[in-house]
Order: sequence, then C-alpha cells, then structure tokens
Amino acid sequence: MREEVRTPKAPGAIGPYSQAIRFDAGALLVTAGQLGIDPASGALVEGGIAAECRQALQNLRAVLEAGGSDLSRVVKVTVFLADMDEFAPMNEVYAEFFPAPHPARSAFQVAALPKSARVEIEALALSDT
Repeated sequence: MREEVRTPKAPGAIGPYSQAIRFDAGALLVTAGQLGIDPASGALVEGGIAAECRQALQNLRAVLEAGGSDLSRVVKVTVFLADMDEFAPMNEVYAEFFPAPHPARSAFQVAALPKSARVEIEALALSDT
C-alpha cells in the first residue's frame, strides 16, 4: 500500500513526484528531495549554501511531520550538492537539525539541481501513521 503525503508547509512538487510516500502499513516514510525554497513565495531563499540548507531541512521537517514522523525518526539521509566545496557549511547547518545519534547519510556532488539550487536533501524515516 502506498499513500501520498502532502503539506502546504513545504514547497509543492515541481515535477511528477510526491513530497513523500508512506508505505508498508505506514511504517516507512520516503521523502522527495527538498530544496531551499520558501514555501510561501516559491522562490529559492537567498544567502548561499547555509541559508538554502537550513530552508531545505525546515521543508524536510514539514514533510516528515505531515507524514506522521519527525527528524528524530529519520534513519537515512541523502544530500545532493552542486559543489562539494560547500560540504563543510552544509554539514554545520545539518548538525543543528540532526543531533547524535545521527542518521546514516550519503552526500554527492551533482552537475545541477532544479532552480539552480545549491543543495537538495531527501530522507527515509519511520512513521506511526
């Protein structure tokens, strides 16, 4: 069973995908990648990698909460960076949202991200709903 999760507290999908999908009787929530987009304006936030990362993680938190989960229940994160030289500032902001014990994580540099974003973050989390 698959169920779509949607919230207006995070930007809507900008393509043919869902903000998140809850499946296996609600035990696992799989999110789409979140960019540093302000959900109210639909625009990428200004301020560079730290600001984008912070907004992306706030958006991720909103999607998780809409799906009956939260950041403390995240078991795996994937981070996509436009420039691996921005790994350190991304990591500093990331640490504010994920205290120890940290979820498993992978990070990749990619050729480009939607809307010319600097970072995109997706997660797998446990869900009660």
